[in-house]
Amino acid sequence: MKYPVNEVFETIQGEGFYTGVPAIFVRLQGCPVGCSWCDTKHTWELLDVNKVQPEMVIQVDGTIGRWSELTTSELISFLKQKEFTASHVVITGGEPCLHDLTVMTEELNAAGYSTQIETSGTYEVNCSDKTWVTVSPKLKMKAGLAVLPQALNRADEIKHPVATASHIDDLDELLKGIDLKGKTICLQPISQKPRATELAMRVCIERNWRLSIQTHKYLDID
Repeated sequence: MKYPVNEVFETIQGEGFYTGVPAIFVRLQGCPVGCSWCDTKHTWELLDVNKVQPEMVIQVDGTIGRWSELTTSELISFLKQKEFTASHVVITGGEPCLHDLTVMTEELNAAGYSTQIETSGTYEVNCSDKTWVTVSPKLKMKAGLAVLPQALNRADEIKHPVATASHIDDLDELLKGIDLKGKTICLQPISQKPRATELAMRVCIERNWRLSIQTHKYLDID
């Protein structure tokens, strides 16, 4: 099975449960969700004119929207060629769950990598049982897509972007009927705004949730 890969790079995971962990990011092309604050809008469209050779998406700047088709075995081969040392692979996008990620995650796990998916929750999550699933619910976005109960139930981590108290209310409504036992709930201030950060901190303390700061933005790394 081949996947449309926008870029592959090694860095430090900057947010959520795995903050600070060395990680290989595999960014997939394509996303219909339409978040207004998205900082990877170059991944939204899968245009034939931007298709390139596989080596052109490995450890390069992916912001121009180019992409290439790779199988998981080809991906693993590139990781070894580039001598990446991280053993944690984050599959992100775009919206990675546009694709059935079962083959990719199982083959990465078999090769010794731990795996994580970062998804909006608007598509069904299909992956290995060992994969850590981070759902960052995207509500009331341009495309009008609903966050699926299947994605929330499969999530190990629910990482919610917040700017105002209404976003907390939206999250509470979304989580009704979801068994939260064993799940990590993170609040992530949008764009590092002080009022959003203060709100997220207060609610995390009140509810014993976790604060997720986008440390990669403070550190100016990918």
